[in-house]
Amino acid sequence: MITTESPLVRLYHMTMLIFALFLLNSCLSTNDSHNVKITPNQFDGTDTERIQQAIDAAAGNMNKVFISFNQLNGKHEWILDSALLLPSDLTIVLDNCTLQLSDSCRDNLFRSGNVGAGITKPAWRENIRVIGIGDVHLKGANNPRSTGDGHRTLTLDPAAEKNAGNWRVSYGSDADKEGMKQKGDWRNIMILMSYVHHFVLKNVTIENAHGWAVSCERTTDADISDIRLNCPETQIIAGRPVFIANRDGINLRHGCKNFRINNISGVTGDDFIALSILGLDAEDPIGGSIHSTMVSSKAWRGIEDNTENVFITNIVCQSSTRGVAIRANDQASIHHVFVDGLRFRGGYNAMLIGGKGYGKDSQPGKIHNIHAMNISGDGQSLIQIEEAIADCSITQGVFWGKGDQIVQHKKIDATETTNVLLKNLVHL
Repeated sequence: MITTESPLVRLYHMTMLIFALFLLNSCLSTNDSHNVKITPNQFDGTDTERIQQAIDAAAGNMNKVFISFNQLNGKHEWILDSALLLPSDLTIVLDNCTLQLSDSCRDNLFRSGNVGAGITKPAWRENIRVIGIGDVHLKGANNPRSTGDGHRTLTLDPAAEKNAGNWRVSYGSDADKEGMKQKGDWRNIMILMSYVHHFVLKNVTIENAHGWAVSCERTTDADISDIRLNCPETQIIAGRPVFIANRDGINLRHGCKNFRINNISGVTGDDFIALSILGLDAEDPIGGSIHSTMVSSKAWRGIEDNTENVFITNIVCQSSTRGVAIRANDQASIHHVFVDGLRFRGGYNAMLIGGKGYGKDSQPGKIHNIHAMNISGDGQSLIQIEEAIADCSITQGVFWGKGDQIVQHKKIDATETTNVLLKNLVHL
């Protein structure tokens, strides 16, 4: 039997067909817009200007910038004369390229755009991502103008200065030049994030940073992973090795919370990873000064400036000092830090818990709930404890250094610590 649809049914079917075609067209249009890439090659100017114009164009629009081939030099290489300033809700995709600071640059490579010289009250930024695809290199200058932290005096011959007893020095081509600042500062940090919610840095190689490779101040909910560091304490400049101070790998300063630091490897001249709250009575009480190694204020705001909930995993490193260093003071607290998988070669210790010498001593229990497992390395000891820490554990460790103690208590007696579990630690 043949049946026919009523006009009402036919109208319903026709309406649904039109609606389906509308949805399909909307999806196609959306996908087409996602295929439009913003790249620096769409803009004119220097490499720095072209990349920054692409960043500014993407902000609030596509929110993504793709950096790969450089049309002007025909290479995958971009030379920067000043910092690239990153807004909220932006992803930088680095595709098999190199970004290098020029010899005329005295600035960061990447910096959150809310902070800088003269900015004393930065607004928060959020959702900043720098993602590498393939082989990506972020490099310092071949002949840097300034290196080291805010306490280092620039010199053309660090070895001669150190032989003369002047240890607080670092190389810089600006040394002895009239009108040029003669000490380092936060501009020597390769990647600097401050007051940022949700920061991601993945799959890049950082080479010859002018100071710390990555530093985060008052940054929350961050993922730093798959990073390779090649920042030894000397660099060949004009055919001779010169000393570069403060070449830490990854540093967390005031108020860093909820961090994942995973799969980091390589060489640094100073601490490979450092959690530090230092010198609260020192310079830069309001922030925005170029006379500090912090771009934001060093003033202590209370528990919001504590560093907490940090997960450090799968670290293979060589450092002249420490693999993971934790330092606080009499006001600050660093707590709930979890380290799982640290292999260290180098100078002092795989881990330092509670370093002294950077302000007034940490008070009992301010550093607490530091839990480390699967730690191995050489040096003077596997672990060094210098403060009255509490509620901590160190388990499953192997030490093959020349020292006679796996866990060394320095400038403090073991009885001053509280509830510290040491278990399954082997000295080969």
